Amino acid sequence: MSHPTPLRRAPVQRRSAERLTRILDACAELLDEVGYDALTTRAVAVRAGVPIGSVYRFFGDKRAMADALAQRNLDRYTERVTERLNKAEKAKKAGNGGWRVAMDAVLDEYLAMKRTAPGFSLVDFGNQIPVGTGDCEPNHRVADRLTDLLSGYLPRPPDDDLRRTFLIAVETADTLVQLAFRVDAQGDERIIEEMRRMLRAYLAQVLD
Repeated sequence: MSHPTPLRRAPVQRRSAERLTRILDACAELLDEVGYDALTTRAVAVRAGVPIGSVYRFFGDKRAMADALAQRNLDRYTERVTERLNKAEKAKKAGNGGWRVAMDAVLDEYLAMKRTAPGFSLVDFGNQIPVGTGDCEPNHRVADRLTDLLSGYLPRPPDDDLRRTFLIAVETADTLVQLAFRVDAQGDERIIEEMRRMLRAYLAQVLD
């Protein structure tokens, strides 16, 4: 399922794409330093070393910029999970994997980004600074992406019921991860392990 882009215009030339990357990198760094409320498009332009007009060429306001960062986070997360799943596929063929290994890859990569990716703790995939409406809300984006990514591990082709199952799992994980990181800046491991057990028990009803 595709979702609307927050970009006013997509970069065509390599130079333009590199400028967009610098803008989003600067946005992520400043989110960690000053937070969303104090973030300004001018400060992003200065940090990125680009004219303010370049920022407005891509974004109408800082909310659109945060949404673009959230979508980039989701794209990078997808790449990381895909790489992990490719490795997990060997374990699956050896009869030692399946959807539980895939679920661990999904959670582990999210936690790694939560701990290390600039700006991720404030934006992640758009939940902390809410963007979108209806089925374009961030967790719908994530659930759709994960359903497609994990289709090879599922007992049947994805349908609306299975997508709803993944949406519930994503919403549950999102809530508990936020709790874990409120309790401990690096994520309370006991809460994270409880979350894993809860998700495994829930998904086992559908995937086993």
